[in-house]
Amino acid sequence: MGDQMKLYAISDLHLSFGTDKPMNIFGKVWENYEEKIKQNWELVVKPKDVVLIPGDISWGINLKEALPDFKFIDALPGEKLILRGNHDYYFATKTKLERFLKENQMNSIKVLHNNAYDVGKYIVCGARGWGRTEGNDVALDKKIIAREEGRLRISLEESKKIQQENHKEILVALHFPPFVGNFESILQEYQVKKCIYGHLHGYGHMQVKEGIIGGIEYVMVGCDYTNFELTEL
Repeated sequence: MGDQMKLYAISDLHLSFGTDKPMNIFGKVWENYEEKIKQNWELVVKPKDVVLIPGDISWGINLKEALPDFKFIDALPGEKLILRGNHDYYFATKTKLERFLKENQMNSIKVLHNNAYDVGKYIVCGARGWGRTEGNDVALDKKIIAREEGRLRISLEESKKIQQENHKEILVALHFPPFVGNFESILQEYQVKKCIYGHLHGYGHMQVKEGIIGGIEYVMVGCDYTNFELTEL
């Protein structure tokens, strides 16, 4: 990935070409959203650019249902780094997803999970993160948050190996906002400069925190928050 490339992000595409899950039940903003994403994407992204998609990519409950959604993404310009969200039910393991992408010749998509990538001016790390279970199971939430904190640390440790070769800034992509558990302190510990996230929709946008907090710049990239436009990082 050359120095001339640009890095963009857009989250929560919620594509459903392989299943019947219309998003316009969540408001008029979602009318014809696939075409909005496509037009905005093609307007700015060049073949050499990279687009981070931090979760909630497809409503497909398995890889067969998700296939048309991934074909849609693969056909768009640029290389894509995808991250698991809480609604990405097709995501069983990184190995299975990578095999699925390879078998279907979707070579523009790479998986960010317990690893890190050298991308332009950043080393990109990530994890799903967590908020709370729909049943509000506090004990289970603590368990999941601890596991996701561990996954973020694994990714950040991978970034340190890359930093031995160069000293680029670290950018972290999370699906959930990082303002629970120990995520913020982990980001500070590893001297992360920028963190992007999605997940929040509708009234949830009132919970969005952006700007520099504790020395880290936070950016919300959920597609209905950005009017389905990509955010340049």
